[in-house]
Amino acid sequence: MTTAETSGSSQKRSQPDVLEWHGPVLVKTEPHMSIPWLIRERVNKAPRQPVIARKAQMGSTWRNVSGRDFIDEVNLVARGLIALGLKPGDSIAIMSHTRYEWTLLDMAGWSAGLIVVPIYETSSVDQIKRILQDADVKLVITETMVMAQLVQAAKDETTQGVQLLSLDNSALMRIIEGGASVPQSEVEARVADLTIDSVATIVYTSGTTGLPKGTVITHGSFTTLAQNGHEWMPEIANNRGSRMLLFLPLAHVYARFLEVFQLSGRGILAHTPNTRNLLADLESFQPTYLLAVPRVLEKIYNSADSAAGSGVSLKMFRWSAKTAIRYSRALDTTLGPSRTLTSQHQVADAMVYRKIRSLLGGNCKYIVSGGGPLGERLGHFFRGAGITVLEGYGLTETVGPLAVNTPRLSKIGTVGPPISTVAVRISDEGEVLVKGPSVFARYHNMPEETAAAFDEEGWFHTGDIGSLDRDGYLKITGRAKELIVTAGGKNVIPSLLEDRLRGHPLVSQVVVVGDKRPFVAALLTLDAEMLPGWLRNHNLPAMTVSEAMNHPEVLAALNRAVERANQAVSRAESIRKIKVLSTDFTEANGMLTPSLKVKRSKVLAEFEDEVNDIYGGPVREAGD
Repeated sequence: MTTAETSGSSQKRSQPDVLEWHGPVLVKTEPHMSIPWLIRERVNKAPRQPVIARKAQMGSTWRNVSGRDFIDEVNLVARGLIALGLKPGDSIAIMSHTRYEWTLLDMAGWSAGLIVVPIYETSSVDQIKRILQDADVKLVITETMVMAQLVQAAKDETTQGVQLLSLDNSALMRIIEGGASVPQSEVEARVADLTIDSVATIVYTSGTTGLPKGTVITHGSFTTLAQNGHEWMPEIANNRGSRMLLFLPLAHVYARFLEVFQLSGRGILAHTPNTRNLLADLESFQPTYLLAVPRVLEKIYNSADSAAGSGVSLKMFRWSAKTAIRYSRALDTTLGPSRTLTSQHQVADAMVYRKIRSLLGGNCKYIVSGGGPLGERLGHFFRGAGITVLEGYGLTETVGPLAVNTPRLSKIGTVGPPISTVAVRISDEGEVLVKGPSVFARYHNMPEETAAAFDEEGWFHTGDIGSLDRDGYLKITGRAKELIVTAGGKNVIPSLLEDRLRGHPLVSQVVVVGDKRPFVAALLTLDAEMLPGWLRNHNLPAMTVSEAMNHPEVLAALNRAVERANQAVSRAESIRKIKVLSTDFTEANGMLTPSLKVKRSKVLAEFEDEVNDIYGGPVREAGD
């Protein structure tokens, strides 16, 4: 059975597909199985076993925190939150980088029966104001006083009563001291009152378009997914050797779910607040698996390519990369790798792959990739180098993954089979629909948007175009809203070209354009971090991004990259022109979400003149 092929503006399938897939539910979640219950259940079975590792303030050593010690601290903080006058069902917010204190506050807030709302540390005053008002937040705990000042600036007449504490101003000490008068029995009572239908968090979408929506997620969505996940893929977190270093923002639902997933398993969780220390922390902590977005994996590959320099070293790296890809592809064949290929792979492992694995701590077996599509080439490269990338797919509304490749069920080029807690259906228009207990409850204070997100049978409409193959593996081809229809009526899915182009070391971000235009083009930005190394390796003088964007050899390299990307599509879908921009897309300028997704509408509005310049003017409407 083949994947969906589309033609015309209706996106109808022209060949048969598997239209629906139901995975077996492996663990039934009972009404009392809240997040605090789940973590306490793990600790009660092995109270002396470590659950978290905390890095020393000086040096590179890690101190293990036992389950009993962690729960004791959670209870102290929970008592302090109750002492602040917070009632069950009240909302508190955390604004911080990923760190131990976030996890502590998460577990303490949930143990006190509270709704814990994340705020990205990069959020603007307007975004913070929206969250404070919409979630009716009673307390905000920030990482720094600078963040606290942003929250203070976001307050208005409706939120003036919000309490505000900062971690760098003794917030935890003050909370714990205040809870001395609250008996532990009050915490136990609140935990006992929680059910799988109790609201755990409201996560505000980072918003590539429109007003951010507050996604209401229950305790049951987390615990159902976590418990079934441990049965679905026990190799990851359901063993005492499991070690996970979390560095992506805990404000993102995928990282938040993996926080619960790791703590409810049998391994150890650690945090890296500052990614500038990531390589050193990877080396000292030696994780067995990581959560990463595709852009991080692209950076690892491109950095290794750049570090190879030029001449023999660069040729060795490029040969080794091709060998890894060929070896990985051969693993999926009936005969497997040939003797010659196996020998070549062993040589490449000794020369190159071991160095890459050592960058990740030397113990990393799996990388869970989410938040965007991962190219097949990159997936095969990492597997060939000895690190299996488990690509998954999900949304805030599905509490992270709704499909994921596992160590036993993996097919590179797909996002894996649907997980055991959901059913997936492909609509007549090719849209991915999902249903199951791990799907979100509703959008907060948005009944019309909630109703529009679900059909009459209860299927949630993801807005993504995809297909299920004969084996039940899901493949995502793009966002329905991002589909480009050229003036000639050709449907173009921009993500396919964008993903291939971003693999070039010179390229930071790509936005493919061409809606209602005579041909497809692309806006490119240069990677300022990779540029100096690329210039050195090509015997070119140092230059700024502004200088490089017009340099003939840089443009020639980009055009060659475009030619390679075009090999994946028909001529009508291929990129004919590129425009290199002097400004990169970042969170700071509002063109990237915190999970590093491009805000396409914002980019197109900001660079409207550049797009018009490509085509010699704006779109001509009928009658013009």
